[in-house]
Parts: sequence; structure tokens; C-alpha cells
Amino acid sequence: MGAVLDPLRSLAVAVCSAVLVLSGCSQPAVPAPDPQPQAPPPELSRFYDQQLSWGGCADYATSATDRATFDDPTLECARLEVPLDYNQPDGRTARIGVLRHRASGDRIGSLVVNPGGPGASGMSLGATMSGRLAQSQLGQRFDVVGFDPRGVGASTPTIDCLNDAEWEVERADLDVDPSPQGVAQTEAENQQYAQRCTERSGGADVLANVGSRDVVRDMDILRQALGDEKLTYLGYSYGTRLGSAYAEAFPQNVRALVLDGALDPEQTTVQRTVDQNAGFQQAFDAFAADCAKQPNCPLGTDPARATATFQALTRPLMDRPAAADGGARTLSYPDAVTGTIQALYLSDFWPLLNRGLSSLAAGDGTILLRLADMYNDRGQDGHYGNGIEAFIVISCVDEERITDRAEQGELIRRSNEAAPFRDDGRGVVAALDPCAFWPAPPTSEPHVPQVQGLPPTLTVSVTGDPATPYQAGVDLSKALGGSLLTVDGAQHTVALQGNRCVDDIVSGYLVDLRTPPDGARCSLAPTPGG
Repeated sequence: MGAVLDPLRSLAVAVCSAVLVLSGCSQPAVPAPDPQPQAPPPELSRFYDQQLSWGGCADYATSATDRATFDDPTLECARLEVPLDYNQPDGRTARIGVLRHRASGDRIGSLVVNPGGPGASGMSLGATMSGRLAQSQLGQRFDVVGFDPRGVGASTPTIDCLNDAEWEVERADLDVDPSPQGVAQTEAENQQYAQRCTERSGGADVLANVGSRDVVRDMDILRQALGDEKLTYLGYSYGTRLGSAYAEAFPQNVRALVLDGALDPEQTTVQRTVDQNAGFQQAFDAFAADCAKQPNCPLGTDPARATATFQALTRPLMDRPAAADGGARTLSYPDAVTGTIQALYLSDFWPLLNRGLSSLAAGDGTILLRLADMYNDRGQDGHYGNGIEAFIVISCVDEERITDRAEQGELIRRSNEAAPFRDDGRGVVAALDPCAFWPAPPTSEPHVPQVQGLPPTLTVSVTGDPATPYQAGVDLSKALGGSLLTVDGAQHTVALQGNRCVDDIVSGYLVDLRTPPDGARCSLAPTPGG
């Protein structure tokens, strides 16, 4: 899953940054036809015509963090009703949690945001971003709106697969036995997982209709309910899939799309998985090179040996988990790798990863365990959100399905080859994953988006992004016929997170629809120790 990075703040200044490597400032978008918004189907009129009942947000909080931020009286929340199955608009319905912070000045409309995942809470992101943007041009001109996609967070029916105790068991489960017996055991667990998701989430029809195909239709109803003739949208990571899918389904209803940390809609699931693993190995190697410059680097002074050193440090955890939290918990091998991956999303986390690996070498797994908690959506109270469960469920209907063990084994082999730092060394366990046992077929497939009539869009892609490699952003911008902003750096997503060069361009596009010239480029601060 793509990590959720809280955007820090926007510095909306109407000048170009000195680190922008181009000849001029951003330019007005090329004039394009301005078609009328697409009329909704008559059978959906009751959903499109609904009026949202706004009120306080406290009852929408699903985590301790939300409970702290949703108390802000400047935030208001509501529930949007949508069909559970768009083929049966008179049947069951779903209710989508929506959070809004009103514009403080001359309002253009709503800026709808999504943090990615899939499975991350857009309401949480909306609350965080509204505070960061309150004094900026964006906060003045836009209502900042976040929504929890169907199945996620405060939306109902809510995806639910494991209770807290089952989550702890799952995190300790190694699944490293490549023998026929080991494969059979892992597949039995994955089949049970699919069954639990079906039973606890409200039935097979919920799981069948929880994918991006349906979320973008919810987004169009939300656009109408917010009073916006056309959608202005910022999507991070998986949120770029929602953005590009909306662009294809409703090109006439788009005002502006910023897509940061792109998924390439043409790429197969297998190739994207291999490329993502390669991206994390690239990030690991960059971390190792930086660590080697530091005194007492736990991976040693030779970056070429860092992967082997990491393996020697973490693989013993398969037989002997490390003590953590003063002995109250233990660090498993899967959690050590997961915690490392969490820290590789952002180079600012590298010093913490350095400390975590050093502590593990001394027998204490606390830091890596806390990083793994962050990835797995575990609160300090021991309660798990449904972010990872929703990630799996939504992926099972969004992605291509592998039902052949040989194909699954080849994917794992290629992934281990692409990211040897996370290879457990026990051999390929060619077990089918939970999606192979899903009660509903996929609702999406790789393809070239058909976006005739789409206005200019802006894709942002970071050269050293581990989770959504740079080339995917290049390909997405080309597929949408839009602009590309290249950002030199090492992190996953960057828009409205405090880099003046990036934020000026993004703000100028969202407010004035100015797109950057070809070859636009920004740079992040040097990596730690660099």
C-alpha cells in the first residue's frame, strides 16, 4: 500500500522558485472546448439531487488522530447516499463520509482530495490539509473536501476482515514454507481471509462493488452534491487511479486534476508489482549509501554489502523474534521488513530507520515495530483501522487476478529478484493470494484511457519515488494528454507538502488553470547526509 503522507503546507506565491529548472514561469493552459457537464442518468436523479446535511465531525472519527482533529469547529461533515450497485439503483445503498472546510475568500469551488491506499481516509487528509492550507491562496479560494471511499473509514458498509487479536496473529505469521504443505496452509489462510471479509463486510455484493469503477461514480454524485459544475481534484498515489478513471468516465465534468505519485492505467498488475519492488530496492540502496557516510551505520560502510547485511540482521527473526516495547511485544520478521519499507517512503525517515536497525542489532525491535504499526494502521491503543483490509479488498476487484500457482510463483521470484533486501531466503512460496478466492470478479483491467474532451491536467512525478516509480507518471501524463512536473528527490508524493517550487506550480494550476511548460522540473532538499 501506498503510504499516506500528510501534506505539510502550501506556500502559494505567484513567483517561480529559483530551483525550477526551466526558462519561464507557468503558462496559461491551452484553450480547449468547454463542453457542458454530462447529464446524470434519470434513474440516478434521486442521488444527484440530494442535499447534504452538514454538521459536526466528531461522530465520524474512526481513530484517535481523527478524534483530535475532527473536533475543529471549522470542519463540517455529512454523509452522501449512493447506490451500492449502480446496476440496481433502487436496491441497497452505501453512505459516504464527507468532510469539508469552507473557503475563506472568493470561492472557486471545492478541492476534492484523496490520499491513496487504496484504503486511506480522505476525511483524515481533508482535515489535515484544511489546517495547512487555511492561510494559503488555496484555502481562500476552495472548500477543501475529503471523502472516505465506499468501504473505507467512516463510510458504510465498512470493510471488515480481522479483529484486533486476529491482526496480531496475522502479523506474526511467516508464510515462508515453500513445500506443498506450506503452500496449502497459506492458501487455506488466504481463503479464510476472503470468507471473513465477505461475512463481516456485509456480503459478496459489498465486495463486488467496492472498486474504483464505482468510487468514481460516487465522486460525480459528490461533485453535484457539493454544488460544483465541474470537479477540481487532487489525488495522491492510488488516488491518481481514481483521478484518471474519473477523467475517462466523466471528461466533460472535469475542471482540474492534479495526480501525484501516479499509477499507470495501462500497466499490468504483474509489471507494476515488479516495478514497485525495484523502486523500494532503489530507495533501500539510496538509504544504505547515505547510512554508510554516518558513524556506526548498522549496515556497514560498504553500500554494496548493505542488502546482505540487512538480511543477516533480519532473517534470524524468523526463528527468534526480537523483544520490543520493553518486552511487552515482539518484532517478527514480516514486521521488520514492513517497518523498513514504511521508512523508505520518505527520505526524512532515514535517520529513524538507521536508529531502528541499530536498535535491532542490539536486540531491541521497538522502533521497527512502531514503523510497522504505522504501515498497518495500528493505533497506540492497539486498535487497527481498516486501511490495510480495504487495500486488499479494493485491490482484489481493481487488479488482474492470478489463479495459477506457476504464475504466482514467477511473480514472487521476479519480485524477490527486484528487491532482494526483502527476500526471506527460504524459497518461493507459490501460494495463491486472497484475491484468488474472491466472491466477485475484477471490475477493472489495464487499458489506454479514452479521454476525449478532457481539459489539461497536471501529473507530478518524483524521480526517486519508491512506491510509484517515476516512469508511471510520465506514462500517465502522456495517456491523459496533460502536463508533467518532474521532481528530483527521494520520496513518495510531494504536492502541497512544503516545497515552494512544487506548490507554486500546483497552486497556480488549481487556481488559475496555468500549466507548466514542457520540461518543468523542481528539486527537493538533499537527502539526509547528502
